[in-house]
Amino acid sequence: MTEPLDLPPLTPPVKRSITIDGHATSVSLEDAFWRGLGALARARGTTPARLIADIDHGRPADVGLATAIRLVVLAQAQLARGPDGD
Repeated sequence: MTEPLDLPPLTPPVKRSITIDGHATSVSLEDAFWRGLGALARARGTTPARLIADIDHGRPADVGLATAIRLVVLAQAQLARGPDGD
């Protein structure tokens, strides 16, 4: 029998409005990703809005903005844990 999964706080996506290159848009992310994005922005010495714009400029056209943000936050969290996941 497997151990029960220890789930983090699960929240529905929260929509926030931002402006990228003068164009208003909105992004829906779960709270954990908004927090991760904020922490990553602080670590890079920038704002979440600027970081979102940078992600937007670097993503392939067939990858949605929210997906790109989630993948960047996840990748940074994995890098921070190290190669062994610690």
